[in-house]
Amino acid sequence: MKRILLTLLLAALAGSCTCRKHAAPEDFVRIAGCDLIRPDGEKLFIRGTNLGNWLNPEGYMFGFGRTNSARHIDEMLRQLAGPDFADAFWQQFKDSYITRADIEFIASTGANTIRLPFHYKLFTDEDYMGLTSAQDGFARVDSVVRWCRDCGLYLILDMHDVPGGQTGDNIDDSYGYPWVFESERSRRLFCDIWRKIAAYYRDEPVILGYELMNEPIAPYFDNMAELNAALEPLYKEAVAAIREVDANHLVLLGGAQWNGNFEPFADWTFDDKIFYTCHRYGGAPTPEAIASIIAFRDRTGLPMYMGEIGHNTDEWQAAFCRTMQENNIGYTFWPYKKLGASSFVGFPAPEGWDAVVAFAEAPRGSYAEIRAARPDRQKAREALTGFLENCRFEHCVPQKGYIRSLGLEIE
Repeated sequence: MKRILLTLLLAALAGSCTCRKHAAPEDFVRIAGCDLIRPDGEKLFIRGTNLGNWLNPEGYMFGFGRTNSARHIDEMLRQLAGPDFADAFWQQFKDSYITRADIEFIASTGANTIRLPFHYKLFTDEDYMGLTSAQDGFARVDSVVRWCRDCGLYLILDMHDVPGGQTGDNIDDSYGYPWVFESERSRRLFCDIWRKIAAYYRDEPVILGYELMNEPIAPYFDNMAELNAALEPLYKEAVAAIREVDANHLVLLGGAQWNGNFEPFADWTFDDKIFYTCHRYGGAPTPEAIASIIAFRDRTGLPMYMGEIGHNTDEWQAAFCRTMQENNIGYTFWPYKKLGASSFVGFPAPEGWDAVVAFAEAPRGSYAEIRAARPDRQKAREALTGFLENCRFEHCVPQKGYIRSLGLEIE
């Protein structure tokens, strides 16, 4: 009996593991000059989307304005519907917002890559999205890895929110300053988490690479030059931590000031598997508008990839896609899914959602203000439950013009 139980346990563990064999270097995407090369020797030109909001909630994708970061949204939910309901909401949100059906749909458009933004807290025992210990980061990423493998897609892991904050704005769920550059403890945790992730996924070729941090160092700070000077050294520390356990995966480095300023980088030879990633929203859809990015790519002789772009007209997006294709810059548009449109798929607000938005926007700096702004609790819970249902893929509406503007296909 003990032998049978042991056999069943080993089989279960093997079945739950995403990395099924020891991978060889030739199994991974590699760099050749300014190109990415698949294991079969063919060039990989990245085209795809971002799973924004799923593992790093952002207020505007819920229709909120002032309640705009993950911890502010969580606090608002607890004030509105209670802590138990908020915990249950986040667990179901993670179960419903992105599923296999979403990944299959992305693959059906001809996309080849997904960028997965995540919060570092998913890999710690900190309070985040309904859990206070035993976070489910690996389980959530494992599911996407498995779905991407089945659908023939590559996956980029993007730490969108790093310990201490790297941006100093709502997008990194921080406290209004990029404290990671001044906190030794945050730097150490940042590197430790990347080492842990790399050790876990070192044999997983579906993962194209590790994007160390998203949009570091907003342009608001009077010591921006000092912060910018600290960026490349921190990248080097994290890459060194990754290389202790993983010699094969590519590492992506984003520029300062919304991934747009590459002047802080002086050494692009410290590792032979790094390349760079830029972001752009608005402006003209022309090569001249991204001339500095193209020049940096040409100077380094390494690939450049547009990790985020979008929220524009179909005509603008189609024109900019042509610009990126002509200049060998792959892209993943932001985001895949959100309330409303301007994404691959959109979904409608549930009944009663206006009351949730009104509470999210109301002053809630005191307990009196919370009580005055709170709508009927039961109706608020019903609206939140409706959101969880509406966001499921079967209720989403593909934005056909949007998808076609990216050079992708949809019937």
